[in-house]
This record gives sequence, structure tokens and C-alpha cells, in this order.
Amino acid sequence: MTAHSLVAFDLDDTLAPSKSPMPPRMGAALTALLDTVPVCIISGGHFGQFRDQVLGHLDATDEQLSRLHLMPTCGTRYLRHSAGEWTQVYAHDLSPEERAGAYAALEGEARRLGLWEEEIWGEILEDRGSQITFSALGQRAPLERKKAWDPTGEKKEALRAAVAALLPTLEVRSGGSTSVDVTCAGVDKAFGMTRLAEQTGIAVTDMLFVGDRLDPGGNDYPVVALGMETRSVADWRETAAFVEALVEARQVAVQA
Repeated sequence: MTAHSLVAFDLDDTLAPSKSPMPPRMGAALTALLDTVPVCIISGGHFGQFRDQVLGHLDATDEQLSRLHLMPTCGTRYLRHSAGEWTQVYAHDLSPEERAGAYAALEGEARRLGLWEEEIWGEILEDRGSQITFSALGQRAPLERKKAWDPTGEKKEALRAAVAALLPTLEVRSGGSTSVDVTCAGVDKAFGMTRLAEQTGIAVTDMLFVGDRLDPGGNDYPVVALGMETRSVADWRETAAFVEALVEARQVAVQA
């Protein structure tokens, strides 16, 4: 557990409940981990979600934040902390034509399949620059409603497949519990981890990935094919317990 040169985390349902603030226990554990090893957070969400769910609840110093790597929209954007602020290192955005096509395909197929809901919380379609995201119940839907909308994943898969057929030059994949994401071709969390290895010089085989959807078909699963060591968790509580144990083990190793 102490041999890794970097620990990467999914966000929703790994560090925090979906679209919700990171709990204090998780924040304390993550801050302590930053004292022992560089940390990456990668998610399909935009930077605003990272800010609202994690950074606003992380009592970390500038030195600790300098060891935190943020990869919104599955690594199509990469930010580092320097001189007291977050700076974007790169961004791989969709073209205006690609964004327009994604909007049209997502809305058209969702309506055709009967998945365009009337009762929503926030926007159904969101332009994240490098990613267009469909959220069936809106970005701010209550967690219990999101979990109940598509417990088997059949609705999301039907929409994903239909949209993918219309956008053969783009990547269309399942995101969170009610979402489907459209990005440039080849973009998933394996893409993000590969870009992170290029930026840091740390091989993916020297990283550990922690996520709640590492099962085949899950949005964390692509990292498995990279040869990364992984740790599957059920929720943020399991993540917090694992990180607390990891911090203790690394501290003991340093003292030995």
C-alpha cells in the first residue's frame, strides 16, 4: 500500500456523494494524504463541481494543494495550484460543430426514447467545453431520485448506443447515475491517466486508482486496462477508511 508514487480518485460516490459536498471526515483524510503522496482527482464533471464538492471543503495549505492534480471532464482539462490559484495547464475542447451535433443528438434521441423528463432540477444538457453532458433529471437532482431513475442502467445504455450511432467520430459513454457524456474520440479515464503520466513523469503502473465503478462497463473501468493497481469502494465512507489506513501505513513506513 505504501509503494505508489501517486494516488488517483474518482469524485462522485468515491470522495463525496453524487453532486454533493465532500464530508468533513473525507476532507481530513485527503488533506493528510497530501502530506505523504501526490493526489489526483479525475471525474467527468467540470471544474466548478471540483470547486464546490472538494476544494471548498478541503482545509489544505498552498504546499499541500501544490501536490493535488485536478482532471475535470476525464482529463480533457488539467489544472495545478500555483501562486494561490488554480491554473489550467491544457484543455482539449470540442469544436463548435461537434458541440452542436452532440446537443442535437442527445436531445433528439432522449425525446425519441421517452427519456426527456419534465420534472427536473437544473439543466438537462450542459456544455463543459471539452464535454457535453446529458443529465436526465438535471445537474442538481436529489440523490435518491437519481438512484431510482435507472437502477439497472438500461435507460442510459439505450441512450448512449443511440447517440453513438449518430456521432461516430466522437466518444459517447455512460457517466454518472443519470448521465451520458460526449467527448472527443478516445476520451475516458484511461485517457486522463495517460495524460497525467505524461505531465508528471510518473508511470501509470506506479499509480493507485480508487473508484466506485471499476466493474466492467463502469466509468472507472478503463484504468484497469492500463495496468494500474486499483481499489474498489462502495462509497465515500469506505474511501475515507481506506485513505486513513493508507496514511497511517505511509507514516509508519517513513519512520521505519
